[in-house]
Amino acid sequence: MATKIEAINAYRPKVVLNPLAKSDQVVDFIAMRTGLNKGSVQLALAELCDAVTFFNLQGTPVKIEGLGIYTPGIDTEGTFDAGHRTDQAIVKALNVPGAFKGVIENRENIGKTSQDFIAKWNADHPDDPVAA
Repeated sequence: MATKIEAINAYRPKVVLNPLAKSDQVVDFIAMRTGLNKGSVQLALAELCDAVTFFNLQGTPVKIEGLGIYTPGIDTEGTFDAGHRTDQAIVKALNVPGAFKGVIENRENIGKTSQDFIAKWNADHPDDPVAA
C-alpha cells in the first residue's frame, strides 16, 4: 500500500531547479550592477560570512536586511548549525504574480489539497492505493 506522502510527492507542484548559481556568478552579477570590481565584491562576501560566523559563535543571531536572519542552533548530539530564515522581501518578490520565470512541475495541481492528490493517486494506481 502506498503512503499519503508518496501520493502528495507524486502530484504536488514542484519548482524544477536550474543548475546552482555559484559564487563567481553571483560576484559577476553584483559587480556588474554596482560598479564595484570583482575582488571587492568577493572580499565583502567573505567578510559577511566571517561576520555571521563571529556573531553566531557568541550565540548572537544576525539579521541582514534583504537576506534574512542567521541563528545559531544545536542538536541533541551537541552539533552546532546555523538556521536561516529568509527575509520577507525575497518571499514577496517570488510571489509577485508573473514574476517567476522558472519551470513548475505539476503546475496544474496548484491549489489542490492533499486529499485531491490521494484521490488522483488512487485513480492512477488502483493496485497500490493509499492506506486509509
